[in-house]
Amino acid sequence: MDTFDPAASFGPDVAARYDDQPRGDEDAAVAFLAGLAQGRPALEFAIGTGRIALPLAAREIPVDGIELSPHMVARLRAKPGGERLDITLGDMSVATTGRRYGLVYLVFNTIFNLLTADDQVRCFENAARHLTADGYFVIETAVPHAWIAPGIADYVRAEQVSTTAVAFDVARYDPVTQLLAENHVRLTATGITMGPIACRLITPGEMDLMARIAGLRLVARFATWERTAFDTHSRAHISVYGCAPTPPQSFPDRDATLPPPPAHAR
Repeated sequence: MDTFDPAASFGPDVAARYDDQPRGDEDAAVAFLAGLAQGRPALEFAIGTGRIALPLAAREIPVDGIELSPHMVARLRAKPGGERLDITLGDMSVATTGRRYGLVYLVFNTIFNLLTADDQVRCFENAARHLTADGYFVIETAVPHAWIAPGIADYVRAEQVSTTAVAFDVARYDPVTQLLAENHVRLTATGITMGPIACRLITPGEMDLMARIAGLRLVARFATWERTAFDTHSRAHISVYGCAPTPPQSFPDRDATLPPPPAHAR
């Protein structure tokens, strides 16, 4: 998609319907993140409409955000409590709030929205710059084979078939660039709408290497927010990174008090 502009992919129409279909794991995500924050300030990269940030802030955790789309921020501001969050407009790989946090997090596959390896590395580096020495960086995303099976270059998948509308997803994957070009197409009696998006898919191992470049280390990895074990059958992962020379040997139980990773000189 030569003319695709990531900055324009979350415009007013997308922002207006973004919250129409919640994933259902928001409460579990907030509980997981609150356990890591332990009351310390948190920063969300790509804060969007605040589906995670606002309930996290309701737990008495100060939450700031970085967001590229002013339309998504406008939706957040219109929600109860949205006006109290400090949000910086800009690219999450380089924008800064000028502050440090006990928790930085990036959810819902959004690391894939950065379309080069350099930009994805810069995102990790930006997270590290915003972390306190005992802070955590959390990323939630799918594993690539959950979106495109190995050896498959493209697909068409039905998303909705009804008497008034048909919606389908069309995608093509380039294994050289690791870019997935995708378009959500919707046909109704009133016309055709398209929702193009491009993503750069990366594996958990690639993310771990990007983290090391940024001076971070993997602390724990789970398949779900409920801390289900990550294994060969997992289709997604929640990865936790810390500013530590070596990761802790074990991750505490969900109800335990979380110790900070050991500090290291930057």
